[in-house]
Amino acid sequence: MRSALYTGNATIVIEDRPPVAPGPGQVQIEVAYTGICGTDLHILHGAMDHRVQAPQTIGHEMSGRIAAVGPGVEGLSVGQPVTVMPLQWCGTCPACAAGHQHICHRLNFIGIDSPGAMQQLWTVPATVVIPLPEDLSLTDAALVEPAAVAVHDVRRAALQAGEQAIVVGGGPVGVLIALVARSVGAEVVLLELDAHRRAVAEQLGLRTLDPSKQDVAVEIRDWTKGAGASVVFEVSGSAAGIGTAVQALAVRGRLVIVGIHNEPRKVDLFQFFWRELTMVGARVYERPDYDTAIELLRRGDIPTDVLISRIEPLEHAAAAFAALHRGGDVMKVLIDCRMAG
Repeated sequence: MRSALYTGNATIVIEDRPPVAPGPGQVQIEVAYTGICGTDLHILHGAMDHRVQAPQTIGHEMSGRIAAVGPGVEGLSVGQPVTVMPLQWCGTCPACAAGHQHICHRLNFIGIDSPGAMQQLWTVPATVVIPLPEDLSLTDAALVEPAAVAVHDVRRAALQAGEQAIVVGGGPVGVLIALVARSVGAEVVLLELDAHRRAVAEQLGLRTLDPSKQDVAVEIRDWTKGAGASVVFEVSGSAAGIGTAVQALAVRGRLVIVGIHNEPRKVDLFQFFWRELTMVGARVYERPDYDTAIELLRRGDIPTDVLISRIEPLEHAAAAFAALHRGGDVMKVLIDCRMAG
């Protein structure tokens, strides 16, 4: 069995490893495709070495078919198309007791805190396996996890049809948030510096602004008739993004923090007082977010043919990581993990 391993020192290697047979309550999945996300790039560059036990297989955006089921597993069968919601919670901490299992105090994020999906055969707890409809291609289904992130973000914003929303940052998650926001009937503008990312968003019918060349404040003022946006999603993870997001909000607007800010940021709290603004965090997803994401993909509200830049074989995983790190004309890259024959 082939597997892509993070070995530390910004290195990905491909190795043959014995597959793990499913034990009681476990399922073995023949992985079809695994997406590379921003978190995986953070892992590659050592930012998560305190959680990833190198050498370790990484990856958590995936699709595949069940290869085997362990004793005691019900409702899942060999050959069934599936994805994984890679969250394993303890069930006993204060967050779990309050019904917020997805942000468990002792959360095992599979693919970070334990081995992930960038391998041909992946054994996981049956509780994290989610069946897929047969009419959803496995290529498209590899985007269920990041689409569920976007669904959760939009749900946390309590975004309503007819409201105006701004997305700051046009990477894969930012574009997915814009598409999900549009699907609920909101008007959306996406702010992004990179020309290729703006071109992809525009191909999807989204309005974009280039903060380096346009006066964003004037454009937003004109678009909202001076009111400001009801919701701003900060996805860039940058200090400049936070400043832009706060200034763009309407009275009683909602700021949703999606991007990972690895250091404290300066925030103009006077504006929160003066305009009665609200700031909420949005992390990972819950099961209903997965169900919604699957349906959005199934009915074509998320056009994967535009979002997926390329599909690379498992043997080329290291090069695919390097290409994403360099940027350029790349949005979403999938790794083809399918077994020959």
